[in-house]
Formats: sequence, C-alpha cells, structure tokens
Amino acid sequence: MTSKQRAYLRGLANNITAIFQIGKNGINNNLIKQIDEALEARELIKITVLETSPDTAKVYGLEISEKTNSELVQVIGNKITLFRKKKEDSKIELP
Repeated sequence: MTSKQRAYLRGLANNITAIFQIGKNGINNNLIKQIDEALEARELIKITVLETSPDTAKVYGLEISEKTNSELVQVIGNKITLFRKKKEDSKIELP
C-alpha cells in the first residue's frame, strides 16, 4: 500500500467510530473472527484498545492485521484502523 492510499484511508477513517474494544483479556479467536467478518462487511474499521489491556495498540494492530490478512492503516494513541478490500462489490476505491 502506498502512502497516498494510506492517507486516503486515514481521511475516510476520521468519520467512523470504533466498533470493537480490546480490554484486559486481550485478543482471542472469537474476537479475530468477529473482526474478520466486520472487515468483510465494511472494509474499513476502527478498534479501541482500553488502558486495562495487557499490551499496546501497536502490538495488537500488527497481530490482528496478520491474522485477518488486512492492512494496518494507522495506530494513533489507543485507536487501530484496519482495511481489507472486498473481493467483490468493493465500496472503497483506492487512488
């Protein structure tokens, strides 16, 4: 992914709210499955990492993006933004 595409996705992500939270239990297979399904439906999602979580947002972002075959768009503070293009009927066209 180019920096121009990443910047475009960051701009789109400004208007969306986080749909998942990672807390003191960290991530598990069920959460990964739900994130995978959300990426298939929405393409671009945000995740919030709570202060009680055992690890940092950067570590979780890298791990989740690897397990879901998605792109880690950005990590700012405790927010993770992920993107995965749909195979069919993609709503987001990258520049």
